Amino acid sequence: MLGRAGHRVNRKRVVRLLGVMGLEALYPRRSLSQPAEGHVIYPYLLKGLEMTGPDQVWCSDITYVPMACGFMYLVAVMDWWSRYVLAWGLSNTLEADFCIRAWEEALAQGRQAPLVSNTDQGSQFTSPGYIDAVESAGVEVSMDGRGPWLDNRFIERLWWITKYEDIYRQDYGDGLAAGRGLEKWFAHYNTQRPHQAPGNATPAEWYFSPQDHGGLPPTWEAMRSTCQARPGRETAGSRPVRASHDASDF
Repeated sequence: MLGRAGHRVNRKRVVRLLGVMGLEALYPRRSLSQPAEGHVIYPYLLKGLEMTGPDQVWCSDITYVPMACGFMYLVAVMDWWSRYVLAWGLSNTLEADFCIRAWEEALAQGRQAPLVSNTDQGSQFTSPGYIDAVESAGVEVSMDGRGPWLDNRFIERLWWITKYEDIYRQDYGDGLAAGRGLEKWFAHYNTQRPHQAPGNATPAEWYFSPQDHGGLPPTWEAMRSTCQARPGRETAGSRPVRASHDASDF
């Protein structure tokens, strides 16, 4: 707009001047992944592995849902290989309880408990209650490194899809409307919305019929075998390898 008005100014100067004037956009800050003081941080277990079937790895994350007045927090538990959303939940606070409820619902809805639960280092996922809920199901705890978005990239892609295909379009007025709308959206996402990478199948088809899509059993050997069979693939100690289909294809 400044350029059209005849002012020769670049982006960096505009950013500097906005800072001088104290002008900034109003939006919820990206601070949902702050670890709480004293909480134990677990290592990232998925380096050098490739997800080759359902229930090998489930991932979970939190995002915000903007509404006409304020916003809610949204958590989801997703099977990494199939992208099937096993459970989700809304909350108006960032207490760990709604994350624990989503995890327990995922255990009830899933085919079986996964080998690994992967999350970021947010205080909800490092809380004793959440860690106990995961480990008591016999599941290994894995946490992303600080900063590398690739560590949990598939659920980040889920948030992008959910916001641009539902939340921003629906413009929910309150938490009740958001809950009803998101329930319909995740049902559509799981069972009706085809995805290009897995042959235009749905996440539910991949999750519940893995034998029709080349899915391997939920074992550590199955996750290692594909990487070992492909020369030149990254191995443990390097950055995580791509999973069986890329988030950019969704």
